[in-house]
Amino acid sequence: MKQLLEKAQSFAKGGGKPRNFSDIYIAAIIVCVISLLVVPVPSWLLDTLIAVNLMISMILLMMAIYMPGILAFSTFPSILLITTLFRLAINITSTRMILMDASAGEIIFTFGNFVVGGNFVVGTVLFLILLIIQFIVITKGAERVAEVAARFTLDAMPGKQMSIDADMRANVIDIREAQRRRGILEKESQLFGAMDGAMKFVKGDAIASLIIVAINITAGICIGVAQKGMEFGTAVTTYSILTIGDGLVSQIPALLISITAGMITTRVSSEERAGLGTDIFKQIFAIPKALVIGGVVLAGFALVPGFP
Repeated sequence: MKQLLEKAQSFAKGGGKPRNFSDIYIAAIIVCVISLLVVPVPSWLLDTLIAVNLMISMILLMMAIYMPGILAFSTFPSILLITTLFRLAINITSTRMILMDASAGEIIFTFGNFVVGGNFVVGTVLFLILLIIQFIVITKGAERVAEVAARFTLDAMPGKQMSIDADMRANVIDIREAQRRRGILEKESQLFGAMDGAMKFVKGDAIASLIIVAINITAGICIGVAQKGMEFGTAVTTYSILTIGDGLVSQIPALLISITAGMITTRVSSEERAGLGTDIFKQIFAIPKALVIGGVVLAGFALVPGFP
């Protein structure tokens, strides 16, 4: 009992390990996200959550660009699950606010009114285009890449392990290096296997966004006409603009997350373990003949009348 009290006092004074605090923060975040599914929140808090969602998506995208290798971001599948749950919780919160109050905060109203000019037809088209880009182009391709990578990684594991054992028996590497390489192989197999399943979250999120938008518009019009006494045209305009704004607000971070997942699954680590931009520019400018020929062809197109 005395030891337990001493540990509690040490933890309260900040004597705990940073890892313990990190675990507590993650647990608290998950509990807060789950509570959003059932607890109503004010409009200012919804605006804050939407801004945080967009910020997290942008940070993850930047991390995918600058990470030296895929193992440097091995927690991404778990982060993908948490961000998907967070985004769906925001959708449920905004849906509750739209249907109950015909209002959903400043950010959703701005996206629905200013970004698309108050025209819900234009907003619907933009939302569907973003959904098609995310679901058909990026998510489907990244899902296939993750599936193939997981399969080939698992198939190649026995051969790689035998190669490590052969190098250790030949005294090319010591036992510590062999253990390190085996650890890398194990992490790679777990990561690619997790990415194969995690891409289903992105795919399901895109489908859920489309269903939520359809439900919001239909239910909003019914509530506006039957319960709030709105005219049919007013109800259609009000709830359509709010719903499309909500869809765009959730779809843009979802698109950034999909791009992040695609960049991680398609990333091939270089020997220098540099960032993505460094690898791209180094490889492109490594073949100057291709750049010269491409420039000559474009200069020829510039001579055609009407071409810029």
